[in-house]
Amino acid sequence: MKIAMWSGPRNLSTAMMYAFAARGDCAVWDEPFYAPYLAATGAEHPMRDEILAAHENDPAQVAARISGPSPQEQRLFYMKHMPHHMVAGFPLDWARDCVNVFLIRHPARVVASYLRKHENPTLGDIGFAQQAALFDRIADWQGERPLVIDSQDIRADPRAALSGLCAALGIDFTPDMLRWPAGGLPQDGVWARHWYGAVHRSTGFDQPEGPLPQLDGAGADLVEAALPYYEWLYQYRLAAV
Repeated sequence: MKIAMWSGPRNLSTAMMYAFAARGDCAVWDEPFYAPYLAATGAEHPMRDEILAAHENDPAQVAARISGPSPQEQRLFYMKHMPHHMVAGFPLDWARDCVNVFLIRHPARVVASYLRKHENPTLGDIGFAQQAALFDRIADWQGERPLVIDSQDIRADPRAALSGLCAALGIDFTPDMLRWPAGGLPQDGVWARHWYGAVHRSTGFDQPEGPLPQLDGAGADLVEAALPYYEWLYQYRLAAV
């Protein structure tokens, strides 16, 4: 089974990748289209030159690899994707052969976290609009809505949330998904040095999140712009088991 997990940045997406890698029967791939996105858009991101030098820049080559056999012949292949990396014209038909899951997080938490790493984010940078549009597109393909899981539910009760997700995927939940070694994965993209400090120090999911952060100015405006997309997806989120 190939699992395409779609989320914006600062969405618990790296921890989720680590959880699936910890199963022992699952290969993982960290943001396959990040380098092609940077190459196609010219976006100025931290470590841009290193990313382009270290990772495949051609989206067609990335898509071909996704469509091929799972790495290490593992029965599960989990891919951490970001919708805003899918620039117009990038191949997407490969996603028809995946189970597509949408990982969401309240935009106030996303924006507050993003601002600590990158100044002046735009709505396009945090991916909410692209995530909602891709959700609708895949729903049209499949004739049913894709799976949605909220990071707040995962943080509140990781065992219950991941058990529910695994049940919806038709795979067994294993407690190994709740713990991983500190220090990162060999499959991390080179950008991990800039973005993954907290998860590299972790050995499991953090405690439940507290009250929503209060932002002002441009940050508050960005939250307001993203909120309708989040609320649209939130109504379809999986319940824990």
